[in-house]
Amino acid sequence: MSLLRSHRNSGTIPQASGAAAAALKARAAAWEVPLVETPEALSLFVWGCELRLVPDSDAVRIELSAPEARLIGSLQDSATELFAEAGLEVSWDRVDAGALAPGLSLMRVVSAKQRSPGFIRVRLSGPDAARFGIGSLHFRLLLPPAGRAPVWPRIGATGRTEWPGGADALHRPVYTVADQGGDWLDFDIYRHDGSPTCDWALSGPEGAEVGIIGPGGGWCPEAGRLHLLGDETALPAITRMLELAGGKATAHVRAAWPDMGPLAADPRVTRCDDLLAALAGLDLAPGAFVWFAGEAGQARQARQHLLARGVDRKAFTAAAYWG
Repeated sequence: MSLLRSHRNSGTIPQASGAAAAALKARAAAWEVPLVETPEALSLFVWGCELRLVPDSDAVRIELSAPEARLIGSLQDSATELFAEAGLEVSWDRVDAGALAPGLSLMRVVSAKQRSPGFIRVRLSGPDAARFGIGSLHFRLLLPPAGRAPVWPRIGATGRTEWPGGADALHRPVYTVADQGGDWLDFDIYRHDGSPTCDWALSGPEGAEVGIIGPGGGWCPEAGRLHLLGDETALPAITRMLELAGGKATAHVRAAWPDMGPLAADPRVTRCDDLLAALAGLDLAPGAFVWFAGEAGQARQARQHLLARGVDRKAFTAAAYWG
C-alpha cells in the first residue's frame, strides 16, 4: 500500500462516522478491494489510490490520495456517489466544478479503415494520446448522437460527474488500444449488425471530435503462465496481452482466420470453435492465470467452471464483452 500518491483532496461528513464506515465497508466488499481498519482510520485501496476515513469529534474526515490528478477526480466521484447512496453528503475542500469529467480527453478522428473482413481500425489524434494504453489496456469511447453537437460530461458542484441525458446521451462502448505513437492511438472495432459504433465508423467520421475516457480495465496479468481465451470481440485485447506477456502466454481464440492477422501464424495461439471446451482442457498449474472474455452467458459458465476446479478468484478473470 506504499505507492506514491502525490495528488490529494479531502472533505467532511458531519456526525456520521458510523454510517460512513458501514458504507465504505460495503463498497470494499462489493468491489473485492483491500480495506484496512486501525483505531485511527479506515482505508479503502483501489486503482493505486487510498480513500481514508478519519473520525473526528462531531464529523468524519475523508482524505483522498492518488498518483494522478484524474484518479483523484474519479475517486471523488465514486466517494460522493457511495456516501450519497447511504444518505450522506460530503462537503469537499475542493471541487473543480465545470471541468471535463476525470480522465476525459477530446480527440480528432484521423482515419477509419477496414483492417480485415471483421474489423475496422480507427486512428484518433490528440495531445493526451500518449497516456492511454499505458498501465491499463482499455478506454471508453464517447460518441454524441448523429447530427447533434457533443455535450461532454463535466464535474458537478457536488463532485459527481454529470452525464448528458435525453437527446444528448452519449454512446459509451469500451475498446482496447491496439497501437499508439506520439499524439495518436489506434483501436479496432468488431464489425457486426446493429452496432452504433460500426455505423459511426462507416459514416466517414474523419475530422470529427470524439471523447475518450480512461485508461482503465487493468493491465496484462503477471503470472508464471497466462492462459487467454476469447471470441472475436476479445481479439484486440488478446493481441495486446500476447505482445506484453511474451513467451509466458498461450491463447485459444474463436475468430475467423482472416481477422486474426499475425496471430494466425503465432505458435502460442490455437484457433478453436468451443471456448468452454478449451477452458476445460487447460492444465492449470500453480501460478497460472486464466483470462476469459466473450458472451455474457459463456463468461458466467467459465467463472463457475474455474471456481468448481478450486481456482482462486484472484487467479482468473471471466469478463462479459457482449450479450
